[in-house]
Amino acid sequence: MSSSLVLHAVPGIPMVEPGDDLAELIIAALEGAELSLQHDDVLVLAQKIVSKAEGRYAYLNDIEPSAQARELAEQCDKDPRHMQVLLNESREVIRRRPGVVIVEHVLGYVHANAGIDRSNIRSDDDNPRLLLLPENPDRSAAQLRDTLKARLGLSVNIVINDSAGRAWRNGTLGFAIGTAGFEALENRIGEQDLYGRPLEVTEVAVADELAAAASFVMGQGDEALPLVLIRGAKLRPSSDGSKALIREREKDMFR
Repeated sequence: MSSSLVLHAVPGIPMVEPGDDLAELIIAALEGAELSLQHDDVLVLAQKIVSKAEGRYAYLNDIEPSAQARELAEQCDKDPRHMQVLLNESREVIRRRPGVVIVEHVLGYVHANAGIDRSNIRSDDDNPRLLLLPENPDRSAAQLRDTLKARLGLSVNIVINDSAGRAWRNGTLGFAIGTAGFEALENRIGEQDLYGRPLEVTEVAVADELAAAASFVMGQGDEALPLVLIRGAKLRPSSDGSKALIREREKDMFR
């Protein structure tokens, strides 16, 4: 574990458009901020810039809502086309009330509105668009890590973060939806506590803790700081991505 961390919110990332080279934008922003990457640093990227670069948009005028989407829209006071996009991105609708739909996303996350967003997104009023999560965030993180290594000769760790609420707490916080380079969930079962007793259930969601710390300095409004450099994290190398963070359905006591 790490006894200290240094976090830098990196300014200078422009409004990202489909097809943009994120590695190039990151390198330029770091140079502009007079920051240099070091081996084993962590770069945390807001999900929005990854999704924008990958062109993960849905245009409402192109959506024909189904009967299920229309029913859900009526129950939740939502646009039926929006609800159709939500259903397309979800495995299951878990909870609903006016204004909010809790789903299991096709990628396994349980959160509100399938991660679909309209905030901080330039849109044509004649054909509004929604921003979806990356198709495969772990793959996106791994590709970015490989590209940075090829261009800079450094191995860094990548986290793609988003924000979500929790079943037992108010407010949102950052959590990891994609990782590359390190063990996202550290299993410490069998290690000893202060008194020599073996830990029985302790697993540390390292990627989520880094994602939350980065989210705090990114901000949630108009700060325009979607990139954070974290230095000092002592991480276990891994190529497994973030899937271990998703709790199995049979162990989910909140469903």
